[in-house]
Amino acid sequence: MNQRVEFADKAREKPLLSIVVPVFNERAMLPLFVKRVFPTLGTLDVCWEMVMVDDGSTDGSADYIKDLVTSKPGVRLVKLSRNFGKEAALTAGLENARGDAVIIIDADLQDPPEHIPAMVDCWRTGTDVVLMQRRSRAGETLFKRWSAHLFYRLLSRTSRTDIPVDTGDFRLMSRMAVDILLQLKERNRYMKGLFAWIGLPTQVIQYDRDPRAAGDTKWDYPGLVGLAIEGLTSFSVSPLRWATIIGLLAASVGALFGVWIVVKAMVLGVATSGYPSLVAIISFLGGIQLLSIGIVGEYVGKTYMESKQRPVYVTEEVVENPHRRYQSSENPQAGERYVKAV
Repeated sequence: MNQRVEFADKAREKPLLSIVVPVFNERAMLPLFVKRVFPTLGTLDVCWEMVMVDDGSTDGSADYIKDLVTSKPGVRLVKLSRNFGKEAALTAGLENARGDAVIIIDADLQDPPEHIPAMVDCWRTGTDVVLMQRRSRAGETLFKRWSAHLFYRLLSRTSRTDIPVDTGDFRLMSRMAVDILLQLKERNRYMKGLFAWIGLPTQVIQYDRDPRAAGDTKWDYPGLVGLAIEGLTSFSVSPLRWATIIGLLAASVGALFGVWIVVKAMVLGVATSGYPSLVAIISFLGGIQLLSIGIVGEYVGKTYMESKQRPVYVTEEVVENPHRRYQSSENPQAGERYVKAV
């Protein structure tokens, strides 16, 4: 950090709030996002910066953000070299955020930015984590709402970490919480679990999630299933125990079935048809074995990927205006009062 930047940091008289925004092919949403977020930030009695992480977008999102950097105070672009996934983009945003508090929010506006002032108020009372809990999920199918409801409760019941239900990435974290989180270096990252793992004083605010205002969701059902498996295997060994229990039950059923066949033949004199029962037993046990191998493979694969020690992401470039690093909200009508680097 050069002397000009150090002077700018010291010149801040108010706390600095960082807004981390992961972006992947959200060109249609970005103008709407900016239109709603900037007025909201203008009502806060803080300095703020916005760290927008482009996760390998191919629709011109990065170019739009670059133009935004030159025209809006406090905006910074962190462009990744390719699409690394949302968990990696969040990590990149948190590592580049300089604020005394950090808010994570998606660009799709399903998490209303109008809740940001309430989050900041909670943080100023001494809370390290302000957790936004979804009370409703507008614009989603019944199956998606039901499956999400089931997954969050299954994860909470099986995990050794108390992971709050019905929560996403929309939250505020103090600088201490962010610094602790950045000490966690695993490559297979399930951020919702990592957020919960750090603990610290937490306050929950319930809100109603809005439907997406424009564009299409980037999460299809296979992706959501993969994320669910990642969450279950990252914070719990329960699937391994389930495989063991299912194996014991299968072996017990097979043994009892074998005893029943012997009793029928020797006591009751009933002949047993071989092929149907044999096929049923082999199919059942084969399915159990494949399921168990798949579960063990998930954990072995995680260990393999962790052993490579590859970086979570690669940054292609960081774009910011050094003379407009932070935006102050003391006079939101003017919109031009910011801390200058000299």
